[in-house]
Amino acid sequence: MLLTAIAPVAWGSTYVVTRAVLPAEPLWGAVIRALPAGVILLLLSRQRPHGAWWWRSALLGMLNTGGFFALVYAVAQRLPSGVAATVMAASPLVMMAAARVLLGQRPRILALAGGVAGIAGVALMLFGGDRPVDPIGIALAVLALASSAVGYALATRWGTVDLVASTAWQLLAGGLLVLPVALVVEGAPPALDGPAIAGFAYVTIVATAVAFVAWFAGLRHLPAGTVGLIGLLNPVTGVVIGALVAGEALSGRQLAGLVIVLAGIALGQVRRRRKDQLSSDSRKLRVGAKKVEPVAAVEKSRMRS
Repeated sequence: MLLTAIAPVAWGSTYVVTRAVLPAEPLWGAVIRALPAGVILLLLSRQRPHGAWWWRSALLGMLNTGGFFALVYAVAQRLPSGVAATVMAASPLVMMAAARVLLGQRPRILALAGGVAGIAGVALMLFGGDRPVDPIGIALAVLALASSAVGYALATRWGTVDLVASTAWQLLAGGLLVLPVALVVEGAPPALDGPAIAGFAYVTIVATAVAFVAWFAGLRHLPAGTVGLIGLLNPVTGVVIGALVAGEALSGRQLAGLVIVLAGIALGQVRRRRKDQLSSDSRKLRVGAKKVEPVAAVEKSRMRS
């Protein structure tokens, strides 16, 4: 669970970095972020796609990285950040729905309640309601949610190959898909100065390569609902780092929303913690029983002799 949390915390930290030092071209930002991260992971895994993983990588790259980045870019152009973040906070519920359909995972009541609390908390933190809402922007945000939720569910369903390798293939495919769009929409790649290069190094290595590996590792070992709720740490991290590093004001309303989001995340983990504890106790009992059996056998042997 802690490993999975690396992803949303890293993603939440990119808001300040992006605003401070990265160029304004978001599509090129996605390409420069995804392609080097994919190359780094590919060098670490030293594995190329094989068989069905050629088309699977292209599909997952479009759903999880390339297409998702493009949709998020369009959403950012059409919606205020607070509205966009509030819509995207529905991610845990959408992930639970996708996992139910594609993986047969039945969502838990507490996880659903935590997801609803997360949406309310993010709305309280970020939604000011001072601009009219663009219905096309809302539709694109919902499409982005559905894209990533289906992609994450499929990545879990097909998670039978090396984790680092499959993440590398998705990032490379996603970056290559966005590349021609960036050339058409934004023209030549932006010039990068020293701070921008340092910022991209952080975003590429930590917030993409490491974060996506941690995220997909969580999807392989935890229910989709649990991972989705952990993902709510993304907007929480963005607000907290904005206040601590960028000096952004943190109002009482935002603090209340932050508490509600954290409560929603904790609520969704309650039953799982109990289940993990029961599983741990059961394993200890089995181990203890295995140790007792040989002793009992020895005692019986002595009685016979």
